[in-house]
Amino acid sequence: MKTRAAVLEEGSTRFEIRELDVDPPGPGEVHVKFVAAGLCHSDLHLIDGDIVPRFPIVAGHEGSGIVEEVGPGVTKVKPGDHVVCSFIPACGRCRYCANGRSNMCDNGAHLVKGNSFDGSFRYHADGVDYGSFSMLGTFSERATLSELSVVKIDEWLPLDVAVLVGCGVPTGWGTAVNAGRVTAGDTVVVYGIGGVGINAVQASASSGAKYVIAVDPVRFKLDMALKFGATHVFSDAHEAAAKVNELTWGQGADQALVTVGVVDEKVIADAFAVIGKGGTLVVTGQAHPDKLTIQVPSAEIVRYEKVIRGSQYGSCNPQWDIVKLLRMYDAGALKLDELITKYYTLDEINDAVDDLKAGKLIRGAIRL
Repeated sequence: MKTRAAVLEEGSTRFEIRELDVDPPGPGEVHVKFVAAGLCHSDLHLIDGDIVPRFPIVAGHEGSGIVEEVGPGVTKVKPGDHVVCSFIPACGRCRYCANGRSNMCDNGAHLVKGNSFDGSFRYHADGVDYGSFSMLGTFSERATLSELSVVKIDEWLPLDVAVLVGCGVPTGWGTAVNAGRVTAGDTVVVYGIGGVGINAVQASASSGAKYVIAVDPVRFKLDMALKFGATHVFSDAHEAAAKVNELTWGQGADQALVTVGVVDEKVIADAFAVIGKGGTLVVTGQAHPDKLTIQVPSAEIVRYEKVIRGSQYGSCNPQWDIVKLLRMYDAGALKLDELITKYYTLDEINDAVDDLKAGKLIRGAIRL
């Protein structure tokens, strides 16, 4: 079957729309007609080099759609089912899945290379194999995926909104709730109000935090943070720290959540300094794997028992949390529609990238 897809070649800074061949589903695989794809900063990392995949590759790791065909042995879904993709396929059997941390499933080893479990590829053109970012490649009209990468959702939910719970929403929500363990009365500072950070704000407010302070240089994003539950917003980290000191009578924040697009030494230093005794610094944003971005005084870790921890996929169990978050949305307890700043067509993918880089989007979505 043919599909149109947004492709990145090695060294390219722009997506190219190409027609590719898609393999039919093999054992344990499903063929999905995508309805929507979300644009995430992680897709920009493919361009800027902070994530180095095997090229050429079909980008995109937030996707929603309808199952058109299933391969032998598939029991999880059937043709006609509505699904949201999980960018980490959970096997349910490895050590991490078995102890409740399916966001750390061993299948994550395939994400960047973009091949299937057997080492083969599902996209092809002119004798060339194309990888699928996160084993998905959602910037495409169609894809053949592992059944472990899809989550069946309630069919009455709008797929062009539900797509957001494939990455940005659970990553941000879980950064606050799972990794940060935000509880009622806490003081939380969120650095970086994009598609992940805005949901860390939303989750902190939902969890009953007394103060939720958002830090971002873009005024539009700060205004959005206020709509999602932030109590205070600042474009400057030092001003935010001064306000935290005032609000907490010098005790410091309980949590600092780093959800910026690219993590550097400064944001880590600011976040570490703003938390008080027993405070937790959660690092969710990405940086180049060769860069040392965490340099803090160990004496404060010892004396004040400060905690620094990472969070992959919001420390969620996506096969369940995707369903849970969508049912919260269905009940009016989670904002999703308001997250989408603009919809694009597949042919407008580079316009969407430019808008994301310019800070014009909380979340952009592509209708396929």
